[in-house]
Amino acid sequence: MTVGSRRVAVVTRGAGAIGGAIAARLAVNHTVVVLDRTGDVPVDLGDPADVRRSAQLVLDRYGRCDVLVHSAAMVAFGPFEDFELDLWRPVQAVDVEVALLLNQAFPAGMRERDFGRVVFIVSNTFWRPPGAHMRAYVASKGALIGMTHALAVGLGGHGIAVTAVTPGLTRTSATGVVPTAEFEESRRSRRCPGRSPPTTPQPWWRCSSKRTPPC
Repeated sequence: MTVGSRRVAVVTRGAGAIGGAIAARLAVNHTVVVLDRTGDVPVDLGDPADVRRSAQLVLDRYGRCDVLVHSAAMVAFGPFEDFELDLWRPVQAVDVEVALLLNQAFPAGMRERDFGRVVFIVSNTFWRPPGAHMRAYVASKGALIGMTHALAVGLGGHGIAVTAVTPGLTRTSATGVVPTAEFEESRRSRRCPGRSPPTTPQPWWRCSSKRTPPC
């Protein structure tokens, strides 16, 4: 497939609410490739071999990856004392190991072109955990934050910017049971002085050559 002069942006779980909003915004000036069960490159994100296969398929079909946005996430709940590894491991596979595998596949080309953007969608639950019942999800986001720091040091000298974005509590089909008061508190806690809070996450500025933050 010919992509011309447009940069190629790969978005995991780009068919979801947050990932879909990111993919739609990036599509204005990027060729967007969605990695999801029903995406441009169908993939089971919980299967490491399938993730590797999908990464190679992106390179074979599109020639490169200039921007990687890892927005896929899995959540599992359970009482602290009885939380099983069978619940823990799938969360880490989707939330953390996919990021590891894709960052083994794509940065080599980014280094050659002296340009790349890697964005991890993390969560403010790492700093404000709602409870021990979400330990697997909170731990996975903490791991991504640590990976962000490590990759930024390792790749930063090659024109590759690595960052983590925390959208905060966002209205999606998965958060329909969350009380309105919690949304309002979340919006207040991340509001920029003198500005109204965004209605959708805004990580795409990280993928631009004009890297001016929204606040």
